[in-house]
Amino acid sequence: MEIKKKLVVLSGAGISAESGISTFRDSNGLWENHRIEDVASPEGFRRNPQLVLDFYNLRRRQLKEVKPNLAHEILAELEQNFEVYIITQNVDDLHERAGSKNVIHLHGELKKVRSVKDETQIYDWEDDCNLGDCDEKGDQLRPHIVWFGEMVPEMDNAAEIASEADIFIVIGTSMQVYPAAGLIHYVPKNCEIYVIDPHLENQFTKHENFLKTPATEGIKILRERLLK
Repeated sequence: MEIKKKLVVLSGAGISAESGISTFRDSNGLWENHRIEDVASPEGFRRNPQLVLDFYNLRRRQLKEVKPNLAHEILAELEQNFEVYIITQNVDDLHERAGSKNVIHLHGELKKVRSVKDETQIYDWEDDCNLGDCDEKGDQLRPHIVWFGEMVPEMDNAAEIASEADIFIVIGTSMQVYPAAGLIHYVPKNCEIYVIDPHLENQFTKHENFLKTPATEGIKILRERLLK
């Protein structure tokens, strides 16, 4: 029985943007007209929990209006030929909805909430989360999102997976957000690295493996190469 090569993907906002999900922050530094620190930090939640809950409720509702695009679908299809792991900075569930089975969310998940007191108390959550929604101990629930200043619980797991990659694909990420961007330094020396992004300048891999294109266009090209 042939052993499949391990293909590890680091995905970011650029892959979801083609499904209609707005990227993390605009050029003016705002996120959906809010200051990042107001809606994506523990301090912001303490100051105005209702604003923060409303903000993520709106994101969760928007998630019901979008669907996976061709890039998500091709990554899922590659599981037929490779052992695929998706490490994503995105908080949407589009990789899972496209059919990817091994997805690690570095920055949390929109469709989950957790206790403000115990971060291991995590619940699946499809609808709005409001003040007064509590866990079984009576503690308020909050979005299951890794905010600025918080630890990234899945980082060690992601680093271990990256360290075993035969092929490593960076797709739709600015490579500016750490520690996620540092995963590329964990890949083995003999690992083949591919980068797909229309905005990045190449400092990550050899020239022919750098595709300065949107996610859907680049992954179509790369699929042909990988399956040759």
